[in-house]
Amino acid sequence: MNEKNSKRLPPGQKLIEDFPVLHYGSVPKIDINKWDFKVTGLVKNPIILNYNEFLKLPSVEIKTDFHCVTGWSKFDLIWKGVLFKTIAEIVKPFSEAKYVIIYAENDYTTNLPIEVALDDDVIFAYEYDGKPLTPEHGYPVRLVVPKRYAYKSAKWVRAVEFSSQDKPGFWEKRGYSNSADPWKEERYGIP
Repeated sequence: MNEKNSKRLPPGQKLIEDFPVLHYGSVPKIDINKWDFKVTGLVKNPIILNYNEFLKLPSVEIKTDFHCVTGWSKFDLIWKGVLFKTIAEIVKPFSEAKYVIIYAENDYTTNLPIEVALDDDVIFAYEYDGKPLTPEHGYPVRLVVPKRYAYKSAKWVRAVEFSSQDKPGFWEKRGYSNSADPWKEERYGIP
């Protein structure tokens, strides 16, 4: 690994070439005709979108690194989708919204401070590497939060809630760090 790339690798991480598939529970079977994406909570304009409506939102393609809490990192993943910022611009969160709670299939949840969610590289992705997401990687939509460990990058996303209070998610309730910053090695915390 060259010096430039070594500065991109957080402490305690190993650079890999493949893209392992990790998740809790089974891969859900999604009926895309019944799938929807809801944004609720402390927002002026709550929304419910079907998949075709979601695909019509302004989209971007970004290249990011990806860091798993289990100790591996992969560089230069290419995602296409809708920036979290775009969703926030549509729903117009109220000033008292300090956190976002992400709801996904299989009762999976995760949480982020709103300022983290509004980073320029946080994306609701529906494509990876120029192709639609596979079910194993989160089809039809997954959240990608590059500056946090991957358990914050929920697969199979269904809803977002803007909240005044933090609500620790699935892994956070089980002892994983609530902040999940790979540069600080925030892997585990107090549930």
